[in-house]
Amino acid sequence: MKVGVLALQGAFARHVRVLADLGATAVEVRTAGDLADVDALVLPGGESTTMSMLLDSSGLRGPVADRIADGLPVLGTCAGMILLATRVADGRSDQRSFGAIDLDVRRNGYGRQVDSFEADLDVTGLDEPFHGVFIRAPVVERVGDGVEVLAAVDGQPVLCRQGRVVVAAFHPEMSGDDRIHGRFLDLAFAA
Repeated sequence: MKVGVLALQGAFARHVRVLADLGATAVEVRTAGDLADVDALVLPGGESTTMSMLLDSSGLRGPVADRIADGLPVLGTCAGMILLATRVADGRSDQRSFGAIDLDVRRNGYGRQVDSFEADLDVTGLDEPFHGVFIRAPVVERVGDGVEVLAAVDGQPVLCRQGRVVVAAFHPEMSGDDRIHGRFLDLAFAA
């Protein structure tokens, strides 16, 4: 199991640690060559407009889009959710997303840094609540027909899946709980 973590900006180091602790070979992805060797990919939290620009300047946007279109399993957290959504509100006019999951999201929809919060989430398939850490989190404004909502806060989807794409509005790598990453690995490497 070789899992890449996009390492252009954002919270990539914690994802690498969690994946390694679960037994995956976790590698930082900074080039198309790095990406070519992975069997799954994590798009971490960070600043989505900056990440979008760095995907362009690094030459990674096309290769990432191609791998996702070819069925590469991908987990997007916070900014990663924004990058994978179909439509993004409150982004820069030149910000582009991959359209890998049929969601409309609003950047920083829960508010600014001071509005960050934590919540215990009832996640489909988990026996115990998962502690979600929300930092300038995106809000899901529309869920497409083929998208499964796996967790919500006050009726608002915060963890979703469509095929081999999983997105979270929160930061599971900051919870001290590896179950979201574990479920992603199960999905990515199911026989």
